[in-house]
This record gives sequence, C-alpha cells and structure tokens, in this order.
Amino acid sequence: TLGYSLSDDDFQNIFDDFIKLADKKKEVYDSDIVALIQNQIVSVPEKWEIVSFHTSAGTGAIPTATVELQFDKKEIHCDAAIGDGPIDAVFRALERITEISATLEEFNVRSVSSGKDALGDVSVEISVGKKRYHGKSVSTDIVEASAQAYLSALNRVEADRQLSKNSPAQPEVTETI
Repeated sequence: TLGYSLSDDDFQNIFDDFIKLADKKKEVYDSDIVALIQNQIVSVPEKWEIVSFHTSAGTGAIPTATVELQFDKKEIHCDAAIGDGPIDAVFRALERITEISATLEEFNVRSVSSGKDALGDVSVEISVGKKRYHGKSVSTDIVEASAQAYLSALNRVEADRQLSKNSPAQPEVTETI
C-alpha cells in the first residue's frame, strides 16, 4: 500500500529489519517502513560490514570508538580511534580499518517518526579525491545509524576501486606526426 514493488530477497531483508525495529520500538509507523525500504533498495554490495562497535564519551573524557568490521564475509578487522565526539571517533576507526581516507562533506540527522524511540535517519556525503559518495542509514540509535551511513559511503568507494581494478586498462593513444 506504500507503493513499493520489492523482490522476494529485498522483502525478506526489509522484514528482518522490521522485526528488529519492532523489538526496539513500541509503535512502527509507515514512515519507519519507508525508511527501512529506502535503506535496503539503494545499497551497493557491502564488502565491509559492521560486526560490532563501542563508543565512550562524556564530560572530561576523550571520545573513543572501537570498531570490528568483517571484509567480504571472511576476515574480521578491529581498530580504535579517538575523535571530537563519539561519531567522529567511529568515522575515524572506520577509515583506519578500510584504509580509505575521506573528507566528510555533509552530515545530516533527522527524525523519521515521533517519540523517544523514533528512528534517526542519517545521511552523509564524503569525498575521496575528486569524487563524492553518499551513504544513508536508519536506526533508533543515531551513533549506529551514523556508523552504518558512513560505512555505506566507504563501501561505495570500495566498489568504485574494485570496478576500476577489474575494468581493462585503456591503451595510451600516441600520435605520430
């Protein structure tokens, strides 16, 4: 009734996310479901996935994040970083693990629904070299949504790198006069 046509796999993934969300929230709204759908259907192959993360921050404390990522459903990599706040620390740890140095161009957080248990919709834009990449995620935890959105953008960088690696090199054209 929301106007989306989904493949069986996409529907199952969205339903799994819906169940997780329903366990966290008292009420799930149409806007929550739309956010879950949009989060699923605009994704790229996820080479890097978050296994776990932990942040620590507070008055008089150095914001720190420890992140575990799994690469290509095989190797698990772990690293930690400090930052200006817990989200910045997570972003820095993600960059250290993926070995992708990015510049954060835009960072937006908005509420998808209402109430204390509302979904936070995070979108990021990063630049690597001259290219810009976008990431988006939703969660009731905005630090988690931020981490997922940033990693989504980093996965787009990784997909670009893989595409460049696998495409045949163009021969140099020289001109003889």
